[in-house]
Amino acid sequence: MADLLWNRAFALEQTADDEELLEELLVLFRDSAASDLELLRQAIATDDAAGVVRAAHSLKGASASLGIEGIRQLSMVMESDGRNNSVTVARENLAALTDLLDQLKTLI
Repeated sequence: MADLLWNRAFALEQTADDEELLEELLVLFRDSAASDLELLRQAIATDDAAGVVRAAHSLKGASASLGIEGIRQLSMVMESDGRNNSVTVARENLAALTDLLDQLKTLI
């Protein structure tokens, strides 16, 4: 199982130590990440490298802004591979990404 590697201190810093705002942002991220994960699944199923790039890029940026390093790192390698017109890395790591996104539930 991959590690979420959440830097909570960084995330709190981004919200000026507002715990309530951080919780709201985590809920928004969880919801948008679910949509991005579905887009990623569809892109993998249709060998759509550009679709992998779009979904992985979205996950990468959102997770980076909240200090969720495990998702950021995995999304970054998926995006990079997609930019090389491949869906292989995304296909091979979809289960790990799904697991990381499931771990978000423990944060909220």
